[in-house]
This record gives sequence, structure tokens and C-alpha cells, in this order.
Amino acid sequence: MEPSTIIANIGYLISIACFILGIKRLGKVKTARSANMLSASAMAIAVISQLVELGAIDYQFIIAGVLLGSLIGAIFAIKVQMTAMPQLVAIFNGFGGLASTLVGLSLFTSAWFALTGSESAALGGLAIQGTAGLSTAITLILSIVIGSITFTGSIMAFLKLSDTFGRQFGNPILLPARHVLNALIAIGVVASSYYWIASAADPSMSINMAIAITVLTLLLGFLLVIPIGGADMPVVISLLNSYSGLAAAAAGFALGSNVLIVSGSLVGASGLILTSIMCKAMNRSLANVMFGGFGGDAAVSSGDKDQGYANVKSSDPEEAAMDFDGIQSVVIVPGYGLAVAQGQNAVKEFADQLKAKGVQVRYAIHPVAGRMPGHMNVLLAESSVPYDELYEMDAINNDFQATDIAVVVGANDVVNPAAKDDESSPLYGMPVLNVDESRMVFVIKRSLSPGFAGVKNELFERDNTRMIYGDAKKVLEEMTSHLNED
Repeated sequence: MEPSTIIANIGYLISIACFILGIKRLGKVKTARSANMLSASAMAIAVISQLVELGAIDYQFIIAGVLLGSLIGAIFAIKVQMTAMPQLVAIFNGFGGLASTLVGLSLFTSAWFALTGSESAALGGLAIQGTAGLSTAITLILSIVIGSITFTGSIMAFLKLSDTFGRQFGNPILLPARHVLNALIAIGVVASSYYWIASAADPSMSINMAIAITVLTLLLGFLLVIPIGGADMPVVISLLNSYSGLAAAAAGFALGSNVLIVSGSLVGASGLILTSIMCKAMNRSLANVMFGGFGGDAAVSSGDKDQGYANVKSSDPEEAAMDFDGIQSVVIVPGYGLAVAQGQNAVKEFADQLKAKGVQVRYAIHPVAGRMPGHMNVLLAESSVPYDELYEMDAINNDFQATDIAVVVGANDVVNPAAKDDESSPLYGMPVLNVDESRMVFVIKRSLSPGFAGVKNELFERDNTRMIYGDAKKVLEEMTSHLNED
């Protein structure tokens, strides 16, 4: 074995170990930041090891690619606001899928151009004689199929989250006979794959089938995501993340790259687990999310958003600040509205002021709060909120009965009591935070408009609830100012 191969294999082992440890450490908020650094280092080690194994290569293109990618990543890291983080994650998932598609197509085209026309050449030059050759052909097709679906599905998720074509575009768009259309496309992909392998020694047929598979799966990615609404985007992002890992693993099999197989499998498995957690948090099956057409964030027209409520009580920041005198415990429930207002620093200052008065402050994090998994954790980490103050729903839900004040900042569906009490509600059965059980609830929100699910929030009408209308950041700053005056 060549020395370069030995060095590369050692690098692969180190990389795989770092990937596994990084994924494990991502499971806790306190270690998530270091986990990201560890996983990034693992990828760098894997790339370097691959270059060592390849030996004689043109480093000019590699260096240019690294510099260009680093520049783009740095710009995104600096410029992208916290409200756009879900869109950024969606695009990154898409790029991962696109990379796998391009790897698969490059393997096919390089072999296709080298096709000799002999019977031993198949799949565009990739021999499929025997089980090993056939498995390589299948994994090559899977890398293109899964990668293409991930790419266009992520683009559609990005467009829905970014309101590029207006907020109505974020609603479920239910095309006529969509299930039949998706089924026909899937059948077309399977048929094209079969003919690609069966006629692999025929260059013209081979290239036509490769194009057909790519085009059909790119179209399928759009069609699978377009009927999904804003309320289900955390699940969709998790699933697309899993797809990107599975596509990378398939490309790894086609390339014979162990480190790509392991890293892709880790991402794919963790994404599927996270998707399962998200579905459980919403009390919905994955099939219901993908094909149910639920979750429009503009289901109620702007003229009707504040209608249908009775006996809603409101307050202002100065009056609300007075209710915090002499209390012992506060639970803050962040939501997407906090990210929109960029109020993470304001909520941290508000909490610090309460703690200075001897009040116990905790944050209740619902699994699907925001527009992507862990959105609120990332938002609060940006303002250096202590990790031990963040509590998952199951860990804090029973404590609301003993809580003096719950402060809901920009959250909606995840605190809606209708999920527990109203069997006719689309949210019924979804686990929610029991903020209504607190002695008093303050809801900081711009209006009575519905959340992503587009349904009325019964919390707003409860006797112990007070609405504070306005921008979350400004309201929190005013409340902190009035607390300082005491």
C-alpha cells in the first residue's frame, strides 16, 4: 500500500470519528457550538485526506473553489439576518443535494465519453456485469434522483419561507390531481432508470435516459414541496436535510468513498430522527405533512385577522412592568416574532433585569417554534442566554402551574390551548406549551393575527392573559426601562 494511501486512510478514520462525535454533541445546546466546529474540522480533514490519496491533481481549481466557497460562506454568515436563517439552511440543503447530483452526472458523463461500444461497457462505460456493478449503477442513479429532489425541493422551501412572491405563496398550493401527477413522474423515473441500465451499451439511449431522470426528479422536488404550508416548514427542512445526507451517501457508494458514505449516512439518519421528533411535536404523521396540504401562514385574510375575538384584555409596557413587582418566577416563551423583531438582545436584558430583582427566569422552547428546528435556540445563543436557562417543552410544561408570569414573545400556535381543548381545531392533539396555566400571561404581538396554521388562538381570550401590542424588541426595551425605574 502506498504511503499516501495509508496517510489518507488514517485521515478518513479521524474524520469519521470527528463526524460521529460532532453529531452526538449537537444533541445538547451547551455543546452545539463546539460540535459545529468539530464537524467542520472533520470535513476539512476528509477533503485533505482525499487530496492526499489522489496524489497528482491540479490544485489551482481546488484552491479557487475553496477561496470562492469560503468567501460566499463568510458573506452569508455576516449578512444573513436571524429571520432568514431558515431560508439559509434550506438553500444549504439544496446545495448539498445539487453537489450529489453533479457528482453522479460527472461520473456518468466521464464514463460515457470513454465508452468503447463493446458489450463489456455498460451504464455509459460503467460495467454492470455482476452484483457489484449493478449496485454501483443503482447508487449512481440514487445520487442523482435524491440529490435533484433535494435541490429543487429546497429551492421551493426557500421561496415559501422568504415570501419572494408574496405571503400567499407560503400557503399550501394544491394543484389539481397532484398525487396522480407525482405518481406518474415517479413511474417515469423508475422506467427511465431501468432503460438506462438495460441499454447502457447504447450511448444515445443512455444519455437520453440520464437527462430524463434528472429533469423528472428536478420537477418532482418542486411538486412535493409546493403543497406544504408554513406551519410544516420545520419538518420539511429536517426531511430535506436528511435527503441531502442520503444523496451524499449514495454518491459515496458510486465513488467508492468510505468517508462520504459514513458522513452522508450520519446526516441522513440524524435528519430522519429529527424529522420524526418534529412530527411527534406536531402530533402529525410524515405522510400527513407531505400530502395533507395543511399549514398556511396566511389562511385568514388581512381584513379578518383581528375578527372573531371577544373580551380580549390589553396592557401597555409601563402597566405590565408593575405586575412583575414581588413575583418569584417568570417563563419566557420565544417565537418567530422575536426573530422578526431582532429582539434577542432585548429579551436578554429584560431577563437580566428580572434576575437582578431576585426573579427566577427560564425560557420554554417548543420543538417547532420558529421556522426551522432549533431556531429559537440559535436565536437566544446569539445574545448569550445561559444554556441552563433553556428548557425543552417536556421538561418545563408541568411547571407553568407554579409560574407567576409567562411572557409569550412572538409565539402563536405553540401556545394555543385549542390544541388541548378543541377537537374541531386543526391543531387538536398537537403538544403545546401550557402557558395558559400560569397565574398571568403577557403576549407580546403586533396584532391578533393568526400564526402559521391560520387558526384562532384561544389564549388571547383567557381571563389571565394580557395582550401587549407592538414590535417585540421595542416593547421589551420599554418594559426593561420601567423595571429600572422601580
